Amino acid sequence: CVWPYLARRPKLQLSVYTTTRSSIGAESNIDLVLNVEDFDIESKFERTVNVSVPKKTRNNGTLYAFVFLHHAGILPWHDGKQVHIVSPLTTYMVPKPEEINLLTGESATQQIEAEKQTNALDEPISHWRSRLTLNVMVEDFVFDGSSLPADVHRYMKMVQLGKTVHYLPILFIDQLSNRVKDLMVINRSTTELPLTVSYDKISLGKLRFWIHMQDAVYSLQQFGFSEKDADEVKGIFVDTNLYFLALTFFVAAFHLLFDFLAFKNDISFWKKKRSMIGMSTKAVLWRCFSTVVIFLFLLDEQTSLLVLIPAGVGAVIELWKVKKALKMTIRWQGLRPRFQFGTYNDSEKKTEEYDAQAMKYLSYLLYPLCIGGAGYSLLNVKYKSWYSWLINSFVNGVYAFGFLFMLPQLFVNYKMKSVAHLPWKAFTYKAFNTFIDDIFAFIITMPTSHRLACFRDDVVFLVYLYQRWLYPVDKSRVNEYGESYEEKTKKKS
Repeated sequence: CVWPYLARRPKLQLSVYTTTRSSIGAESNIDLVLNVEDFDIESKFERTVNVSVPKKTRNNGTLYAFVFLHHAGILPWHDGKQVHIVSPLTTYMVPKPEEINLLTGESATQQIEAEKQTNALDEPISHWRSRLTLNVMVEDFVFDGSSLPADVHRYMKMVQLGKTVHYLPILFIDQLSNRVKDLMVINRSTTELPLTVSYDKISLGKLRFWIHMQDAVYSLQQFGFSEKDADEVKGIFVDTNLYFLALTFFVAAFHLLFDFLAFKNDISFWKKKRSMIGMSTKAVLWRCFSTVVIFLFLLDEQTSLLVLIPAGVGAVIELWKVKKALKMTIRWQGLRPRFQFGTYNDSEKKTEEYDAQAMKYLSYLLYPLCIGGAGYSLLNVKYKSWYSWLINSFVNGVYAFGFLFMLPQLFVNYKMKSVAHLPWKAFTYKAFNTFIDDIFAFIITMPTSHRLACFRDDVVFLVYLYQRWLYPVDKSRVNEYGESYEEKTKKKS
């Protein structure tokens, strides 16, 4: 058996040193930043200390923290039973571009400095990790020496005391608590930076769980995921309660399933569709525009690929639906494309009239709100560039007023007294996802505009359901393929 050394209740001391080298000795150039005498492994604490930043680190170098747990009154390198762990206090990242007011509040010299910074955006520079989270495994757990768990074994240090083997205190640094939002850019003029050192005890089960989570995040980075992508995965485990986390995974699995079924049925519906009777072309164009704008916004914000790729796939599908709605065909004359648009029959022209009438009433409300919001943000909010302002204005319009563009379809349904032309299978799956999004709105941190967008879809969908009840499908009305049951009977006879 391998016995815990902590069961002997030794008097311990915690010391934190900083150095520019990845390994140290007694003669190394090191700085003591924190010393906790009479260290109690059962009592948690949090202390903020000022760390002097060496010139090498200020010139885009690295600074390491060496955390020692050793016997009180003895220097760490003179103690044969000390344990230590190393963690970099700096990381390399591409800095975010500076945001400026596009009209006022920015002098010419500041703009030149911002442009210089923008030109050097591709070069990663040193960022300061302002938190250092320490843990010690406190359970008096006796291990089987012939089958030590591999995950914990690499953090264990053995000593022979008489006839028995003991493992020294297991010291662990929680890397998952190092978030991108806490990083600070290290300037050449910076001589001191704050460091928050926090400590808490940890059980063996939780220790093994955190080790596996850290290994998983490290594997993501090895597969090409960026620091920001890995940070979003960290946030799932660090910022979320464990019960909420389990609910999130459960809900996300259903969200993915219904998303796939909605896409599948939507594509199947539009693939077979030959007529636009009862379908609002303006609503199809709006969905395409809003999906592309949201994709460009996510691209501008350098969002995770986990979010960006589904948004891009959705944008491509919406572009294909516009081609079907406008009856567009593309003919190639050499390398030059030529677009041809099909003609509408009388019933489709009637639908277009209702559609245009609804859009006319809607424009009286929508355009002043969008233009006013874009002007207000230009005067009061800072942006990276004019393109960023334009995309943000569009996406705010999509989030704030996007549900208004669902209203033309409601108006067309009202005028035609029919809902048989709508893809109800895809609608049903999207409805499940709408209510799942409501759950996400409570669980996950998101912009207020996006949270409101989740709830506004519920209102419109309830109106769709009311119309479904109000206008029941009968044999004389067209089905989802633009055909009526009476027409089918005539063809057969």
